[in-house]
Amino acid sequence: MEWVESLIHTLNSHSKWYIASAITSCYMLYYLFEVVKKPILATKPKGKFSELIEKNMPILKENFWPTLWCIEPRAQTIIPLFVRKRSIPVVPYKREILTLKDGGELCLDILEPKEGLPSNAPTIIAIPGITGSSRTDYSRGLAWTAQSLGIRFIAFNQRGSGIPLKTARTYCACNYEDFMEVLDHVKTKYEGSLLGAVGISMGGLILGNYLSSPEGAKTPISCAMLISVPWNVHIGMKSLETPPLNTVFNRRIATRLCGIIKKMDPPLRPDNYDDILKCETIRDLDNNYTARAFGYKDANDYYDHATIHDKIHKVTLPVLCLNSADDPFQPVEGIPLDVANKMDNICIAVTSRGGHIGFMEGICPTNKEQYMFRIFYKYFKTMLLEDGVNNFKKEDDVSI
Repeated sequence: MEWVESLIHTLNSHSKWYIASAITSCYMLYYLFEVVKKPILATKPKGKFSELIEKNMPILKENFWPTLWCIEPRAQTIIPLFVRKRSIPVVPYKREILTLKDGGELCLDILEPKEGLPSNAPTIIAIPGITGSSRTDYSRGLAWTAQSLGIRFIAFNQRGSGIPLKTARTYCACNYEDFMEVLDHVKTKYEGSLLGAVGISMGGLILGNYLSSPEGAKTPISCAMLISVPWNVHIGMKSLETPPLNTVFNRRIATRLCGIIKKMDPPLRPDNYDDILKCETIRDLDNNYTARAFGYKDANDYYDHATIHDKIHKVTLPVLCLNSADDPFQPVEGIPLDVANKMDNICIAVTSRGGHIGFMEGICPTNKEQYMFRIFYKYFKTMLLEDGVNNFKKEDDVSI
C-alpha cells in the first residue's frame, strides 16, 4: 500500500489550484474532442436538398458548441425551460378560437409579421409538443424568430390547452384531423400566403403522420421542419421508462396529461375516469385513455400507428429535421438515417449533444439566437423568402 500513501502525499503536496487546473484541463479536452462536433447530415448525397443546404445553410456544416457547463442530456432538456423562460419575452399573440366540425374548440395564437406587410405574407403553423402550447419557451423563441423574418407565426394549441374541453376527445400523436381543419382555416383566411409548418416533439409526430398520409400528399404546405421528433415511439418510450432519471420526465408528463382530463366536465368523462387519474406513466395513460379514445387496442397498437420512422419515404415536400444523438425521448438508434440518406427532399441533422428541444449553446445561453432558432430562421428564410420551395415541385416523384 506504499504507492497509495505516496499518491495521497503527492496530491496533498500540491495546491488546490493545481488540482483544479488539472481537472479543468481534462474537462476541456473532453469537451473539445468528444462533445463539439459537426452534426450528422442524412440526406441524398449531391441531391437537391444536399445542394440547398451546402449553398444556403452553412450552420449545418459547422461545429455545434453546446453550452460548456450543460452537456448532460437531461440537463440540456430541463435547464432551457428556466433559462428561456426568463430570457425570451412574452409574445403578444392575437388569439382566435376555432370551432371544429365535431363541436370541439381549440385556440390559435397568432403573431403577425412586421407592420406594413401584406396579408398574403408567408405563414408558419407550429404544432407544440405533448404538453406544450404557444406559451412554452421554444414556441416563444420560434414566434419571435418568424416575426423577425417577416413571416406570420400561428401556434396551434391542442384541445384542452388554453381553453376548456368541449368534447370527450383530447389529442394524440397520430390523429391529424384537427390539424387539417386548422390548415383549411389558415389557407382560406390568408389566401395566397405561402405556407410552412413546424412540429416539435409530439407535434412533429402529428405533422409527420399528416405529411406521410394520402391527404398529406395533396397538402398546401410548401415546406416543413421537425424538431426533436420521437421517430420510433417504441424506442422512445423504452428510453423514457429507463430509471432513474428518465422516468422523472415520464411521470411529469403523465401527471400533466391527467390534469387535462381532470378538468373535463362530468358529462364528458370516460367510464374509467377514476382509473385514468391514477395513471403514473405515459404508457398507463395511453392504455387507459388514449388508445380507447382513438380506437386502438392498447398502447402498443397506438404506438405502432404513431411512429413515423417507417413512413418518411411517403413524404413529398422538403422537410428539415433536427435531432440530438443524446435525446432521452428518442435515442439515436430510432432515427431513420438510412432512409433519409436515400431521399432527395428529407434532411435529418443530428447533433452530438442537445437533449430534447434543448440545443443550448454559448457560455451564457440567454439570447433568442440559439442554435434551434438560428436553424429555423435560415431554413424558412431560404424556403419561403428566397424561393427555395421552387426547387421542390409537388409533382416530382420521391422514391427510395
